[in-house]
Amino acid sequence: MPFESPPPHRGTGLVDVLDRVLDKGLVVAGDIRVSLAEVELLTIRIRLLICSLDKAQEIGLDWWKYDRDLSPGRPRAALPEHDELRAQIRELERRIEDLSATPRRRRRKAVR
Repeated sequence: MPFESPPPHRGTGLVDVLDRVLDKGLVVAGDIRVSLAEVELLTIRIRLLICSLDKAQEIGLDWWKYDRDLSPGRPRAALPEHDELRAQIRELERRIEDLSATPRRRRRKAVR
């Protein structure tokens, strides 16, 4: 009886699976609910996305760029919306200062 080699096994290795998951992405979602006597006491919603950084940026999930805790050595990039809000705050502060200075001027004129 001659020795027969096993048929070629076309299995997927762990590296191939990991490469595919990181390239395409994987979402795991679930809820944990704690109830007592049919009264919901606590709900924890879990959403987990596993993908490569390139894929995350491609789909618009690049929040880690702006999180100081995740990139402490890198200066934070200012978003255009932040600049607009800062300008609005400066303008509002200037208006408040002008409004609060106006009654003082009136009082000074009245005393003279």
